[in-house]
Amino acid sequence: MSEQTAQSQERKKVIFSAIQPTGTITLGNYLGALKNWIKLQEDFNCIYALADLHAITVRQEPAKFRANIYEAYALLLACGVDVEKSLFFIQSHVSTHAQLAWILNCYTQFGELSRMTQFKDKSAKHSDNINAGLFTYPALMAADILLYQADLVPVGADQKQHLELTRNIAERFNGIYGNVFKVPDGYIPKTGARVMSLQEPAKKMSKSDENINSYVAVLDKPEVIMKKFKRAVTDSEACVKYGEGKDGINNLMGIYSAVTGKTYEEIEKEFEGKGYGDFKTAVGEAVVEELRPVQERFSQFIKDKAYLKECYEKSAQIAEKISQRTLDKAVKKIGFVLK
Repeated sequence: MSEQTAQSQERKKVIFSAIQPTGTITLGNYLGALKNWIKLQEDFNCIYALADLHAITVRQEPAKFRANIYEAYALLLACGVDVEKSLFFIQSHVSTHAQLAWILNCYTQFGELSRMTQFKDKSAKHSDNINAGLFTYPALMAADILLYQADLVPVGADQKQHLELTRNIAERFNGIYGNVFKVPDGYIPKTGARVMSLQEPAKKMSKSDENINSYVAVLDKPEVIMKKFKRAVTDSEACVKYGEGKDGINNLMGIYSAVTGKTYEEIEKEFEGKGYGDFKTAVGEAVVEELRPVQERFSQFIKDKAYLKECYEKSAQIAEKISQRTLDKAVKKIGFVLK
């Protein structure tokens, strides 16, 4: 996106969203968030980031981490993030994020951070590394959003608490210094599948699941995808029908609906009198076809490091200029001497 294009889009509402580049991007990420990122580009001024600063609250192996960042950037381009329509940068390339995060740390209460559910969950998982960054990263998340005067932030159920804290921080700062930050609202997309684990369909699909059959990665080979769907947990009813106590089938129907556009009623009619084997095969095949063009584009992008660099550097330069205006305003209000 050129700076001129960015300026011409300023009258559109601004949406900010970020994703961590920590390896595998799952079918759940793709259907639940990334497909919506693509659609939002038509109606909003979208600002997207790879949240690599957030990722280091957990220890990363340097070479693998660097490879993951490249892979995630190439994959999101392959999914349809368009740098002519949106900003899409690597968070650590825009210095204002870390600067504003420190300032907002000083306007965030210890009690607020200690109540964050994700801090409790991650502390339990990484008990040998409960670091200060893990505790204070909601202030960095607030900085990410507030720097761009975002109107809206796409939120899932697991992010509502962080958005509420961002709103509280913005209101607290504005209450002291006047109108510095826009207080963002949550944006719940009209469509977006909540994809559950293929092995434990009562819980969300996650790349951190120890059972590799529980999730489908966007870059899984077709034969791997088919195998995972054929092994998906269902029930003993052998009837493709949405209903209570049928978490496995409900999940497969949700996935099939998301990739084909068919309603649950149409799906039930299509598989009337057919068994779960036929249905699992159909879901697997539909997912393979959905992901095929993404995988093909990814294989092209990941080989072209020069193109990736051109994209993320250009976006970062524009993001730095936009966000610096907000940072300067905040710094001036506090009373720092501007350089």
